[in-house]
Amino acid sequence: MPHPLAAVRGLVPRAVRRAGKDIIDRLRLWADWATNTRLPLDPPAELVTGIGGSWESGRRYLHLFRELCDLRPDEAVLDVGCGVGRMALPLAGYLTHRGRYDGFDIVRPNVRWCRRAITPRWPNFRFQHADIYNREYNPDGRRTARTFRFPYPDASFDFAFLTSVFTHLLPEDAAHYLAELGRVLKPGGRCLATFNLLNAEADALIDAGKCRHVMLPREGVYRVHSREVPEACIALDEGFVTDAARSAGLDVVPPIRYGLWCGRENGFEFQDIVVLRKSR
Repeated sequence: MPHPLAAVRGLVPRAVRRAGKDIIDRLRLWADWATNTRLPLDPPAELVTGIGGSWESGRRYLHLFRELCDLRPDEAVLDVGCGVGRMALPLAGYLTHRGRYDGFDIVRPNVRWCRRAITPRWPNFRFQHADIYNREYNPDGRRTARTFRFPYPDASFDFAFLTSVFTHLLPEDAAHYLAELGRVLKPGGRCLATFNLLNAEADALIDAGKCRHVMLPREGVYRVHSREVPEACIALDEGFVTDAARSAGLDVVPPIRYGLWCGRENGFEFQDIVVLRKSR
């Protein structure tokens, strides 16, 4: 059944809705500052529901950051798609005061909760809202992913990670995000990213109906779950990802750890895990 406000929402111009959200966000942040409000470290259920996977997966990924990417407690960390702090909270118990965490997300309520609940306790953990258009997660966004500049200086991070971000980016957007990662990582910096990677094995499993998602036929270097909302679930060609990473100054560190998403019987995680290192 359609949401009771859906008809009204359709009558309000997108620019007016955006302006209203900006005003409400600024008022809430001002109120938080004025009252020094700290939220409990349990995000609302409606925010957790939309993150995918389990809330406990953050601890598992922290282990992967350390084992696969040699993350150290005093390093500068970038979280692209920070959500409601699923990764930030385990990192808060690992990074020292000499370390630093920055995260951004396109879903405004997620960022608002992190700013109110996490930053007051750990001032070296900072969060920003990126108002990027995405038909699935931020349909009123005013920027495009393929032109968005990460809001950080060049060579400012030792380590970056993206979990279930490239699985919602079309090829041109994904290539731009890789370029931005190459820009903000320090020489020798590392990145852990998850993908749905297309190769001969994955395509064969999808075509045989084994995939955990229904994926439409290839359109060049990608496949989507829905043409109406392609950002809902996207698989990218492995060669395309490797070439785009190389163009961004990032080398793929073997082995790629293939996941279960396409119907493999044995997978490392659900999505494919790729480790990148900045080569220059």
